[in-house]
Amino acid sequence: MPAAFEGRRVVLTGASKGIGKAAALAFAAAGAHVAICARGGEALRAATAEIAAAGRSVHGAQCDVGDPAALQRFIDEAAAALGGIDVLVNNASAFGGVDADEDWLQLVQVDLLGASRASRAAQPYLARSAAGSIVHVSSTAAYRPYARLPAYGAIKAALNHYATSQALLLAPQCIRVNVVAPGATEHAGGLWEQRRKTDPGLYESTRSRIPFGRFGRPEDVAAAILFLASDAAGWITGQTLVADGGAVPQSLSRRRRGRKSRHFGINSNVYVTMYCCEPIFPPVVLRSAQGGHHFPRKQAH
Repeated sequence: MPAAFEGRRVVLTGASKGIGKAAALAFAAAGAHVAICARGGEALRAATAEIAAAGRSVHGAQCDVGDPAALQRFIDEAAAALGGIDVLVNNASAFGGVDADEDWLQLVQVDLLGASRASRAAQPYLARSAAGSIVHVSSTAAYRPYARLPAYGAIKAALNHYATSQALLLAPQCIRVNVVAPGATEHAGGLWEQRRKTDPGLYESTRSRIPFGRFGRPEDVAAAILFLASDAAGWITGQTLVADGGAVPQSLSRRRRGRKSRHFGINSNVYVTMYCCEPIFPPVVLRSAQGGHHFPRKQAH
């Protein structure tokens, strides 16, 4: 999207590597000024330097998204450094999590409350933007049960649901809220690169279930994030865009073929409806947002 974000101010959490870093670089390449945070200082400095090389303003700060005070400080400092906020991308994640209290608490603090707190901290700045947009990064784990990730999948499902309510809440301020749900994504130093070495059987079985025959790349997911944050998606809010190379519908198709219809029942409808992203808003709510094919544009303050 060359120049699609010219002069826009974009803030991303968890953006020193993987999907977050790819999205930050893509926003910068499209003309945006960028602020990023991460817990690790070394990776953060490297990512900040790489973004700066694109010739755009960049603000980088170490921040534990699970720390409310630190997160508020990062958002305020980012807004001051960039002169405001037009787009917020909540990408930070604690990941993992077995069925233990400490895992649940960490995921709630970072993935769920972190996204909510960052959104509330950025809301005053987004409300003054002519193109306010929030994009949460979720996961297809929200749609499929995984014995090894019970807490992670449940928290990402909660994030998806929160986003639909948040979209209704913020629509009167012309702030759009959407979600990108990546599937298995491989990048340097990431989980699937490690799995390829330590558990090749799991790696290959996962890859074989993706119709395109490969894992996703951070740039694939970044493209989906940029689309939802762009003017091209100006009349889209409260939706989840699955970016997984077709793995979710492929999985559902296999389940459908492998079970009798009476066993598939209502769960089939829930999965398919969530994947297809059918409208969540009553017509009266949509009609209340005037302005053709986009949210009513505001003058930036």
